[in-house]
Amino acid sequence: MSNQVQLDQPLQNRTGKRKGASDRSISKYISYLFLLSLCVVWVIPVIFGISTSFRSQTEVVSSGFRLFPEQWIFENYVAILNNTSTAPILRWLMNSLFIATTHTFLVVIVISITGYGYSRMNFKGRDTLFFTLLGISFFPGVVNLIPSYKIIDALGWVNTSWAMIIPGLAGMGNIFLVRQFMNGLPKELDESARVDGASDFRIYLSIIVPLIKPILIVCALFSFTGSWNDFLWPVIVYTDVDKMPVTAGLLLLQDIYGNYRMIGQLMGSAILAIIPTMLLFLFAQKYFVQSINLNSGIKG
Repeated sequence: MSNQVQLDQPLQNRTGKRKGASDRSISKYISYLFLLSLCVVWVIPVIFGISTSFRSQTEVVSSGFRLFPEQWIFENYVAILNNTSTAPILRWLMNSLFIATTHTFLVVIVISITGYGYSRMNFKGRDTLFFTLLGISFFPGVVNLIPSYKIIDALGWVNTSWAMIIPGLAGMGNIFLVRQFMNGLPKELDESARVDGASDFRIYLSIIVPLIKPILIVCALFSFTGSWNDFLWPVIVYTDVDKMPVTAGLLLLQDIYGNYRMIGQLMGSAILAIIPTMLLFLFAQKYFVQSINLNSGIKG
């Protein structure tokens, strides 16, 4: 009897393991199917938009929904790039690139220093100040449009790049991420450096910054795409066509190319506008994985 029980137990264990492995496989396949469905829902409009930029105006107006054009043409992009008077899209792209790059560079500096102060330095009211500013940041940005424009106008920054670069440098969302990441770093690093005579700035620059590089890259990516895709603010602060970023310029293109007059050129302009951010995401996607764990600054 005892021998039979001993033989049955391994069989039950093996059966339980196979059942658990089977359940995990089913869950995995369901997850893959769900993610694939989301991917299809997102990709099909993008493919249709790209293909529309290679259609003739006659095909756009006459044909119904067709994922790919009957005949691929490049005249839309040629017309877009040759139009340097009413719709200088290359100039708009360069304006956006300068604004987004400069804004991102300054954001990284500001949030890293600010996050260091909130995480590693002790001063009276530190946490109260931080959470107060974090709470204020939850108010909709549209509330600040009029005061922000008054400030920009008083500084003489209307129709200049500074109107896009300076506002939003100290975004509390980015500061929160950097602070949380720094909180995962051992305080013993700071103490050891101070024993060796390092100042706060030296600790920040030589020890902290190299360790928080993954989260800084993620925040830089958020800042770049946010600055590049910002629409409402540049429409308000820019009236000079040559100084506009590409998002404000695309609004003008709706009057130039819209109303079923030149849909292919309008779509081609939109595709050109999203290429830089798509390339940036492809380059920096691995850093998202590193930054998911806020304690990943220290490795084993």
